[in-house]
Amino acid sequence: MNAPLNEPELLVRREGTAGVIRLNRPKAINALTLEMARGIDAALDVFAADPDVALVLLEGAGERGLCAGGDIRTLYNSARQGGDLGPVFWREEYLLNARIAGFAKPYVALMDGLVMGGGVGISGHGSVRVVSETTKIAMPEVGIGFFPDVGGTYLLSWAPGESGAYFGLTGAIMNSADAIYAGFADVDVPAHQWPALRDALIQARRGASASTVRGIVAGFAATPQPGPAERHRDQIDAAFAHDTVEQIVAALSRDGSAFATTTLQALNSKSPTSLKVALRLLRSARHAPSLEACLVDEYRAALEVFVSADFVEGIRAAVIDKDRSPKWRPSRLEDVGDDIVARYFEPRGDRELRFPD
Repeated sequence: MNAPLNEPELLVRREGTAGVIRLNRPKAINALTLEMARGIDAALDVFAADPDVALVLLEGAGERGLCAGGDIRTLYNSARQGGDLGPVFWREEYLLNARIAGFAKPYVALMDGLVMGGGVGISGHGSVRVVSETTKIAMPEVGIGFFPDVGGTYLLSWAPGESGAYFGLTGAIMNSADAIYAGFADVDVPAHQWPALRDALIQARRGASASTVRGIVAGFAATPQPGPAERHRDQIDAAFAHDTVEQIVAALSRDGSAFATTTLQALNSKSPTSLKVALRLLRSARHAPSLEACLVDEYRAALEVFVSADFVEGIRAAVIDKDRSPKWRPSRLEDVGDDIVARYFEPRGDRELRFPD
């Protein structure tokens, strides 16, 4: 159901013992704006302080998905005009991602339909993450001259084997099974059970722990068949174990299977610079002490992305003109030298991302 024109982009209310946050831009698949991120943060303030709120429930309006990511059209316009929306939005968004991960009360994300980029940031760090047969989760940022952010490098770094590098570099879609396999979700609940699950959640007792809430969700759970990434784990691990994109490409070329060929085609469509930056971030995340440390690295890289040609060109090709033919600069992996990649990892002085004590 689409929201009436006079409704706000974020609906916040209490239902039973649940503090409900509903993203309310269904025509845009609930793409996240700066104002919505601020609204979620303010809602968490209220729900944290309310003793009658047992849990937070995140959901999206409409039938297409929880959240298709950030509002990249607005970011595109700001980047073209030399504005500062990107740095402001990402700073507040990343702080919110970390807050969600550390939120004291159970935070339940209903990851319905499409969940991409920024949508992962406000759901994937929750304490209880629910998916269904409709779910399609992806971190497709390398396709618009960006990289997996919102703590995505942290989540991907914990995925089994090399599946994190596979999903982060190809932007491949996870179904419910692969989302659970990769650590982006916890429980598969068939879509027809979601109304009953929601009713049970809003009736949770005051003071319910995360384990209690997980028990409620488990009562509706199903066990999906293994997803594509899990079935192809051996090939993914063999190809993506390398520490340069060129070596990964070479390994896929040698493999020659239908899966490897499709994967190679996906890599060849991405920004060469983004691929190299993303891989370095993913490898660094494996040794990072915390989600916050990964977000600091992501923010440094994001500041460089916002002034790069590939970011504007990637959004133009994918969203504005929709010709799907981006002109990347540089256009070849071999032309993306270490000096180019290094710019994305330079300390930013007083512009660094810092978390409250």
